[in-house]
Amino acid sequence: MSDLPRKAVTRTAKLAALPLGIAGRATLGLGKRIGGRPADEVAAELQQRTADQLFKVLGELKGGAMKFGQALSVFEAALPEEVAGPYRAALTKLQEAAPPMPAASVHSALAERLGPDWPDLFVSFEDKPAAAASIGQVHRAVWHDGREVAVKVQYPGAGDALLSDLTQLSRVARLIGPLIPGLDVKPLIAELRNRITEELDYALEAESQDIHAEEFADDPEIRVPAVVHHGDQVLVTEWLEGVPLSEIIASGTQEQRDRAGRLLARFLFAGPARTGLLHADPHPGNFRLLVDDGPAEGWQLGVLDFGTVDRLPEGLPLPIGTALRLALQGDANGVLEMLRQEGFVKPTIELDADAVLDYVLPIIEPAAVDEFRFTRSWMRAQAARVGDPRSPAYALGRQLNLPPSYLLIHRVTLSTIGVLCQLDATAPFRDELLAWLPGFADEEALA
Repeated sequence: MSDLPRKAVTRTAKLAALPLGIAGRATLGLGKRIGGRPADEVAAELQQRTADQLFKVLGELKGGAMKFGQALSVFEAALPEEVAGPYRAALTKLQEAAPPMPAASVHSALAERLGPDWPDLFVSFEDKPAAAASIGQVHRAVWHDGREVAVKVQYPGAGDALLSDLTQLSRVARLIGPLIPGLDVKPLIAELRNRITEELDYALEAESQDIHAEEFADDPEIRVPAVVHHGDQVLVTEWLEGVPLSEIIASGTQEQRDRAGRLLARFLFAGPARTGLLHADPHPGNFRLLVDDGPAEGWQLGVLDFGTVDRLPEGLPLPIGTALRLALQGDANGVLEMLRQEGFVKPTIELDADAVLDYVLPIIEPAAVDEFRFTRSWMRAQAARVGDPRSPAYALGRQLNLPPSYLLIHRVTLSTIGVLCQLDATAPFRDELLAWLPGFADEEALA
């Protein structure tokens, strides 16, 4: 394929073709039904073709379009199965692969950013990318000191492409939104826009990764590759071998699923407590399960891509754990008061405390038991409950507010739970909350 398309008019035309293409296939399907083919057979074919086109367009454009696709893909566990089936394969492809940038373009970018003698920095460099993501692609190489490394090269023009894509996607959000009940697509796009500047800054990413690599250097369960070198739009880190979570989701053993789920839950809560940073891009392509011949208890979780983080110097906010504990204790008034204090309920809104508790309890079920089985059916039930306009939970949810300071925490938590449901993992979620979430453990009970 050609270089990353940079002209706004080209990218806009490709994105605009998505809804037009869907409409065209629907018309074609109507003709096939009139011609006598069964409606369900035609519908399944149309969904598959739509999914294929979605991947093709988002993958080719990379930039914000692909970043949006990756963000969307972690929510597929909430889709009704008849819709999710055809789309699942296309969306999860976005987590691990995209059409690559040509080798000549990669060499040109490296020469511009590392200098004309860039090949001297490496013993070897593989032109074929090991992975292609939303704003850059990764090449496997051997550094001049013999270390195996991953070289992330940012696509030329990625910043302009991101902004252009997200502007256009916001215009077609109403067409994508109905795929996932209960998910408001526009705030998701707005938040992605707010994170663009940070993600384009590889020096900032190197700093965040360094902090994690140092903190988890001797950890028996979490591995973060060290930063080897970074320059303008190039980042070199140690290579991390392992099984991508996307592969485990597709065909992993139950032992792999459960181990990956446990470690993912641990990293979600331990990361902010130990580093003051929240890894804010939890799609399966950013995690590896490091499997060896030993028992599953010794397998590690490798964590990649620290381009998007939330800075939480005190760890996750104390009110989250406190409200969660009060809810599980049945303290409806305490929960409502805590939500008011934190801005989840605006001063002018009157709510019934018991109704709020009834709204919250099903969502926090994983925190109530020693081990919880995360499944797509559970996730779909929660999405349907809060997303169905006929449901009391829907009416109450419409009256709640999400303060800006909690927006990224909320998305990361929901996304991680979505991945746990994709894994179909049984995990001791409550243990991780007790160990790492401020305010969740009852101080009196621990005394």
